[in-house]
Amino acid sequence: MPVIRSGFERLRSRKMKKVAIIQARMGSSRLPGKVLKKLGNRPVLQWVVDRSRLIPGIDTVAVATSESTSDDAIQAWCEDYGVACHRGSEDDVLARFETAAKAEGADIVMRVTADCPFIDPQISGAVLSRLIRADADYVANNLPAVWPDGLDCEVFKASALYAAARDAVRKLEREHVTPFIKHNRDRFKVLSIGSLAPGLAKERWTVDDPQDLEFLQEIVKRLPSEGEPSWMDILAVLDAAPELRKINSATIRNEGLATSVKAEPIPETRNYDRSNAYLPRAEKVVPLAAQTFSKSRIQLPQGKTPLFLTHGEAGRVWDIDGNEYVDLINGLLANLLGYNDPDVNDAIEAQLREGISYSLATKLETELAERLCNMIPSAEQVRYGKNGSDANTGLVRIARYVTGRDHIIGCGYHGWQDWYIGGTPRNGGIPKAVRELIHLAPYNDIDAMDKMFREHKDDVACVIMEPMNAVWPKEGYLEEVKELAHKHGALLIFDEIITGFRFSNGGAQELFGVTPDLSSFGKGMANGLPISAAVGRADLMKEMEEIFFSSTFGGEALSLAAAIAVVDKLEREPVVETINKRGTAMAEGARAAIAEFGLSDIMALNGHPSWMILAVNDHPTARKEAIKTRFLREIIRSGVLLAAAHDISYAHSETDVAQVVAGYREACRITAEELNSGKLEERLDVPVIEPVFKVR
Repeated sequence: MPVIRSGFERLRSRKMKKVAIIQARMGSSRLPGKVLKKLGNRPVLQWVVDRSRLIPGIDTVAVATSESTSDDAIQAWCEDYGVACHRGSEDDVLARFETAAKAEGADIVMRVTADCPFIDPQISGAVLSRLIRADADYVANNLPAVWPDGLDCEVFKASALYAAARDAVRKLEREHVTPFIKHNRDRFKVLSIGSLAPGLAKERWTVDDPQDLEFLQEIVKRLPSEGEPSWMDILAVLDAAPELRKINSATIRNEGLATSVKAEPIPETRNYDRSNAYLPRAEKVVPLAAQTFSKSRIQLPQGKTPLFLTHGEAGRVWDIDGNEYVDLINGLLANLLGYNDPDVNDAIEAQLREGISYSLATKLETELAERLCNMIPSAEQVRYGKNGSDANTGLVRIARYVTGRDHIIGCGYHGWQDWYIGGTPRNGGIPKAVRELIHLAPYNDIDAMDKMFREHKDDVACVIMEPMNAVWPKEGYLEEVKELAHKHGALLIFDEIITGFRFSNGGAQELFGVTPDLSSFGKGMANGLPISAAVGRADLMKEMEEIFFSSTFGGEALSLAAAIAVVDKLEREPVVETINKRGTAMAEGARAAIAEFGLSDIMALNGHPSWMILAVNDHPTARKEAIKTRFLREIIRSGVLLAAAHDISYAHSETDVAQVVAGYREACRITAEELNSGKLEERLDVPVIEPVFKVR
């Protein structure tokens, strides 16, 4: 039988032509003509050409510039220096690269930018090698950014470039060469390579403004005079003269891409063909095609929203159709720092090389526990689970054991285990005897809780509550709950799965100054990896030695290493302050949009800036569920992935905030028009989203 080979294997059977194409232009708002300005004894562009020619595996180096007369100087320089120059559209840079690649007969293209004179041949060669050996469509060293700005390198198959040039529609994906490939990871195999040392992404070695050029001039003065310097030579100069970094410390990385994102209009429609086509396959083997109601089709406008994601970066995610969104679901609050945080990634990668699950405990368990005890007011000892339900169940079991009582008063959402969920409408499969032991109290109603204690006198083991959810606690409320619980011989447990590390480093208990007996933490604790912590007074936590709280994966090392990186970053950087700042700005803009279109009577944002919950009320012409469904349909179309709340991360940017506010204006405008027509429900083209159950 004949052997069937992939297109790339056929390419391998002959000599593949690998071309480095340097993207160059004279125009620059901050430093016009920058690519031909002298750096040391040669123009910036010559640095890039010379160093690109040294990249292992590269056969040809060419320049791609625009047809604008302002770029005639680049063509003239190329002709004098003996390097091919291809010209194309000034605005459609993707088409320009397609033209250059075809003119050179490229099989593989390396994209280099002319404002990066220190591009490193060995690093770039490693990126090229990774693409060839992994048979990938695209490989970069900046997914996420882990190398100095100025060493960025992207390599991709020419076939991927041509597919992008044919199919890309978004303005952003035409103004830049590779976003379409990176966004459509269901179509293209996209990989990355990491750095050799942590913290390199903070370095800036590119030329965008006069300060950058001054900075690089100072470095060049100090470099060895012989040969092309390596990235380690440059780093050695900066380590010897760290004050140089102050010269260009104010410049923003990738500001051009951010500007394109801000300027992009809201699309009239979005394509969800791949999502909708994949759903039957998923539901054949996975009930609801997701692991939780909150991520499934029943909580989104079906057929008009994404169902499957491929990747995330900072505060954004992409679906399998290549659509991009500001993510306000944020992994159900699991991504405290945002997607692809470099510090967390470094910690995970380092631990991955050592091992994941061991036969005995590791030092990581103690090292994280020590950090948590220093940060959380109620924490004297710590045990780990894999999710919030684990931690809460362990703490409730302690309370029942030490008090000898069975009944629980809950306030908020506390997980999927029988002891809690039996008190909600989703209590199928839970024995009646278990359901009768949980009593759910309304928040901020101390009288209702007092009544529960009186009705179950001497039978209540604990109050477990979210210290805050959709509304702020009344003055003295949390203190009253603690006093009431202790008065009746019960323990107070704070469920800080959401509020922990978000309202304050030490959680809501630190923010409000009320210390419970026991607490649970989780969600963003490891920035997306599965881990939770049950913490509390040492005399109570000691009972973990008596009750059965056991998990094979409780000491899993990747999550522990990631959690340590998160806690250290919380201590080192203004994480909580930044989250609150972004959340406040987003809420103010959203509220203004709600008011502008006359929706303040039926829509509101309530809660803490880091976790604003969207509340919708009935309208004379439509039910609240239908109104919310229509609103979500439109805001998701606007590029904002929203379900129930603003789940803010440290990585959400001012650009993200602006896009969310623009999305609110568009969604509010259409929702108001539909309500004014009196036919919102009649014209709704998707099933109305019905709540699973309501506890907040």
